[in-house]
Amino acid sequence: MAQQLRRFGIGQTAKVVGVLYGLMGVVFLPFLVLGAMFSPKGGMGFGVGFAILLPFLYGICGFIFTAISCAIYNWVAGMVGGIEVELDTTAT
Repeated sequence: MAQQLRRFGIGQTAKVVGVLYGLMGVVFLPFLVLGAMFSPKGGMGFGVGFAILLPFLYGICGFIFTAISCAIYNWVAGMVGGIEVELDTTAT
């Protein structure tokens, strides 16, 4: 049986994705810090402090852009219908 995904809860979806992006930033943090430590000091390099700040920026950007995307999806789905998915109801 096909069902439609008509609407995303904007706040909750943005919160979950924002936290996921922040956690992904933490996973990449050691690489960013190493890159900052070994970068040349002239113009192109970024500091260790900025590298540590990046996971927070990832989370904030993930939240903002997901909220915008959900709002746009909800508006479009209201006009043309939501994404159809087929769910299996059998237990495994």
